[in-house]
Amino acid sequence: MATRGINQLKKLTLRYCEIGGSSTTIRNYLQQSPHLINLAKSNPHITIIVKPRNGHHPYIQGDYVTGQAKVICVKNTTEKRILEVMEMLRNTSGRKIVRLGGLAVRGDVASIQGVWTPMLDLNESKFDVKIVGEG
Repeated sequence: MATRGINQLKKLTLRYCEIGGSSTTIRNYLQQSPHLINLAKSNPHITIIVKPRNGHHPYIQGDYVTGQAKVICVKNTTEKRILEVMEMLRNTSGRKIVRLGGLAVRGDVASIQGVWTPMLDLNESKFDVKIVGEG
């Protein structure tokens, strides 16, 4: 994702175990799938690092220009999920998720409009409407 024309993902790191069962899918992905090479060619601004990390579960880490990093575990997952994680890391800004607006606004005073009930019938009511003209 680009913010003001600057791509936010700086480095993409794939870590996996060379012998562990939870890394089977990511090992197969690295050996057989052309997607990683295509991703590197289409995004030359991203540094892609593939490192074995024996004895640990596999993960994909995205480092961003803001200094933030996102780490997502991909143990015992599918190749489709690995592709989704890599695309998600490429398309996010790296900023922390911040809750906007906080809680709903609550007031001490009841609504001016009153409380709606299903028994309220306004079909036969007449209302005085006055239009105030300019002048």
